[in-house]
Amino acid sequence: MPLNSIHTMKLYSTNNTNLSVSFKEAVFNSFPQDKGLYMPIEIPRLPQKFIDRLPDLSFQEIALEAAHALIGEDIPKEDLQKIINDAVNFTAPVVLLSEHLAVLELFHGPSLAFKDFGARFMSRVMAYLSGKNEKTLDILVATSGDTGGAVALGFLGVKATQVTILFPKGKVSKIQRQQLTTNGQNIRTIEVDGTFDDCQALVKQAFNDRELNQKFRLTSANSINISRLIPQTFYYFNAYAQAVRAGKKNVVFCVPSGNFGNIGAGLLAYKMGLPVKHFIAATNSNDTVPQYLKTGEYRPKPSVQTLSNAMDVGDPSNWVRILNLFGNDIEELRKIITPYSFTDEETLKGIEELYGKYGYIACPHTAVAYLAAKEYGRHAEDFTVFLSTAHACKFLDVYPQDLREKIVIPEQVKNLEGKESFAFSLKNDFEDFKEFLLKS
Repeated sequence: MPLNSIHTMKLYSTNNTNLSVSFKEAVFNSFPQDKGLYMPIEIPRLPQKFIDRLPDLSFQEIALEAAHALIGEDIPKEDLQKIINDAVNFTAPVVLLSEHLAVLELFHGPSLAFKDFGARFMSRVMAYLSGKNEKTLDILVATSGDTGGAVALGFLGVKATQVTILFPKGKVSKIQRQQLTTNGQNIRTIEVDGTFDDCQALVKQAFNDRELNQKFRLTSANSINISRLIPQTFYYFNAYAQAVRAGKKNVVFCVPSGNFGNIGAGLLAYKMGLPVKHFIAATNSNDTVPQYLKTGEYRPKPSVQTLSNAMDVGDPSNWVRILNLFGNDIEELRKIITPYSFTDEETLKGIEELYGKYGYIACPHTAVAYLAAKEYGRHAEDFTVFLSTAHACKFLDVYPQDLREKIVIPEQVKNLEGKESFAFSLKNDFEDFKEFLLKS
């Protein structure tokens, strides 16, 4: 589809390719009643002229063209430009570590995690698409650590929205918990006695509950929402542009992966024409997808707690989107994705090695990506960019004392100290959760 053609975005369900809904419906419903996920009916191929011009464009200019190609006239281009300028107002630099290795820093936003790109874009898109007379939007979101903080800051104070964030008790870092529980206003948090998968299941059950849907205007801010996925394509295009500016070829992206939304966005960018040579999916001990790509059998399992907690997902929701992108053909997936998984012990060694070799202090998720990039590094002619998804300060307890003392604490984290923290506590029980929502 030509970049300048007039079109609107239509989406189908991964469980029903005959379905066709508007962008607005997909944004506000989050996922179809058939329990699939929304995907674009058409994935636009960006013109080669645009790809060739990437190194000459700003981050915001790149984001505008990528978003407009997907969304079309559902949001007129000049309005989309305003949304992007407001949402993507921080950098995502590619930091060179060696001739063939670099790290893409995605933690320069307000919550110090890559989720800021999706959450800020989504909140502004929802505000734009909401009619003035429509009733309050109730946003439900499950978080394994970083999503909740980004969503909280993205929606804090936004009129006619009520955000409810579920997080697993005892399984987020101290700073992550502070980011979740100190906002107030239209943000409330629930500490669930369970795992992230349990939190996510509660949210999905709520969307499929008729009584809740009749009373509330429910939507999600998790990566299951298509408006979270679209802005995550932006930084792949922008990182590629930075690599070309630096004279690099054969770009490979290595992505720390939990719910597989981040790498899903990269693969969407690839399908739109971004000339990426290969993708590496790096997971921790929650290795459902690596095992699938090795064995051909998809066997979801209960998540286990690790140092890289945002990746503690045993049944990643977004994997079905990736399957759809490649026609459910595992052989095609194996050509473009190489998976690796690493233990906590290996992650700690990766943190120490990154600092020892390059003087770079990485969060545990980033260390997992580094290890996978290193493992794949036998392809010496490639330029591998591994993604850094969160600031190291969010995981201070992970580091040995000598490294901990070297981590610079950003101002927004210092400002959390002394703030009053509050979260509701619930068992991992849908009826309890439903009662909470109905009484609130």
